Amino acid sequence: QVELSESGGGLAQAGGSLRLSCGALGRTDIMAWFRQAPGKEREFVATITWSGGGTSYADSVKGRFTISRDNAKNTVYLQMSSLKPEDTAVYYCHTLIKLMNYWGQGTQVTVSS
Repeated sequence: QVELSESGGGLAQAGGSLRLSCGALGRTDIMAWFRQAPGKEREFVATITWSGGGTSYADSVKGRFTISRDNAKNTVYLQMSSLKPEDTAVYYCHTLIKLMNYWGQGTQVTVSS
């Protein structure tokens, strides 16, 4: 059983920055961030291996967002910079353990132009 809890969302101006955190209770492995904008499907944002040595990003955020993790704190981060209005969405963290998907409750990010 894994519980994920996101925090750090809020309102930012275009060009600004926010850092999201995802705290986990229980064992985690590969972690990822997804987002869902109003009226759109949930989409992949970034992923990171357990060691932190492997990361991957959606083309839409590459070069602006950075995913990282602190296994001692069982926490994954998403540093978001150069924010754009189209980054507005609810951001979710995710992990897959023994073929079961675990999601957090999400945190709202709103970017104003």
